[in-house]
Amino acid sequence: MRDFTYDTILSTMTGEGVRTISLNRPDSLNAMNRRLIDEVAIAFNEANRDRETRAIVFTGEGRAFCAGDDRHEHVHPETEEQARDIVDAIQRATEAIVFGAKPVVGAINGWAVGGGFEWAINCDFPIWAESAKGFFPEVSLNLFVTGAVTTILPAIVGPVKAREMLFLGERYSAEDLKACGVAWKVVPDAELREEAGRVAARLAALPSLSVRAMKRVLNQASAGAIRTALLLETEATVAGFLDPETTRLLKAF
Repeated sequence: MRDFTYDTILSTMTGEGVRTISLNRPDSLNAMNRRLIDEVAIAFNEANRDRETRAIVFTGEGRAFCAGDDRHEHVHPETEEQARDIVDAIQRATEAIVFGAKPVVGAINGWAVGGGFEWAINCDFPIWAESAKGFFPEVSLNLFVTGAVTTILPAIVGPVKAREMLFLGERYSAEDLKACGVAWKVVPDAELREEAGRVAARLAALPSLSVRAMKRVLNQASAGAIRTALLLETEATVAGFLDPETTRLLKAF
């Protein structure tokens, strides 16, 4: 069973047919710098091509799943080309998670903020630890969400709840998220990895042809809307990056 090597990601076989992809910047609460964003897409694409991998667990090392943008390493784009390059990289990660052939079990620990919350929502089977929390700060920062959540989230929680979550940036507990359907399961913190591994093992034991077909067909019904959302989100996020008000708000955050 082979592992893949990255700077900011751990990608290891942790069971028969099960690969665990872990965000591995624990000292920064797995906050998103450019290297991590790029490597999430690469890791998922490689896992989806790997014949031994039949199901994927997606989690974070340390005390958080992903605390959103890394403020210490944030490089604010100065041109539209730079802004678009960053946002395209973020959207490529979502495409690899959502449209990849293998089912993805989320093991969401600690904070899932902004882009990290989006990645949690991109998972097929999101399991949250009891102490985990998530929220979207983007609108308050004059930015915009990515990850196709403008389509995926309303489909899960309904349009009114999605507006609350996306506009107001409320902070939600794991139980809150289970109540509205964002979390599939909530388990004690100490049992998170074990439960995610158990679910992934069940998926890995199923016939791979039918599992891949099921994910593909379920996604196909909304694929057009998801791809449109990715494009529209990209334009809105690029515009936000280039607005001077965004720079002021980010410095004050």
